[in-house]
Amino acid sequence: MAENSVQVMVVEDEQEIRELMALHLLRQGYRVTECGSAEEALAEMNAKNYQIFILDWMLPGLHGVDILERIKAKNKNSSVLMVTAKTEPQDIVLGLERGADDYLTKPFNPSVLMARVKALLRRANPKAEEVIKDDSEVNIHGLKMNFKTYEISYNGETLHLTPSEFKLLGTLVQNHGVVLTREKLIENIQGEGISVVGRTIDTHVFGLRKKLGGWGDRIETIRGVGYRVKMDQA
Repeated sequence: MAENSVQVMVVEDEQEIRELMALHLLRQGYRVTECGSAEEALAEMNAKNYQIFILDWMLPGLHGVDILERIKAKNKNSSVLMVTAKTEPQDIVLGLERGADDYLTKPFNPSVLMARVKALLRRANPKAEEVIKDDSEVNIHGLKMNFKTYEISYNGETLHLTPSEFKLLGTLVQNHGVVLTREKLIENIQGEGISVVGRTIDTHVFGLRKKLGGWGDRIETIRGVGYRVKMDQA
């Protein structure tokens, strides 16, 4: 799979809900295609390889549950998250039997939606997140960080980072592939004598890129949003 190329299709006829889901997915770095009907989804799914389908049950014309088998036949390695107001056990069973991998009822919290999407991706590709060895150490593409000793090296060469730079880089690599807003980065690295405000994050990223050499190219700027560490090619 190419870097940062997780493709998600959102099939929802209510525009406000569809755009809300798409917004949260985009903020996490996913590539999103929006469809307002089952027919539109069937036509669109031939254009790309989608890893995740977020599928509303009650759609105009064909219902979401009616196209589950066709989605699965065309996208054998894809996961489908059904999102619907139907909450009866028999409905849940029907959706799962037709091929849905998970089920989320409306109304839903966006954070729960994102957690379900990430869980489906982990289930489909369990090795994708085997970067963090434990709670204290990260080893990714030659970069080693130890959060107990605050030691860091790249290709065996020790690096010297400021406390703010270390916490910022640690936050980014532990969330590799995910877009983190400046506000989120400030929230994660503030404290312990570290004071970070506004554009200070940009200054720290500039300093990190210089100190990290070639690895620094992995820190990607998402214009108007924040930063992320690029995922490697699979």
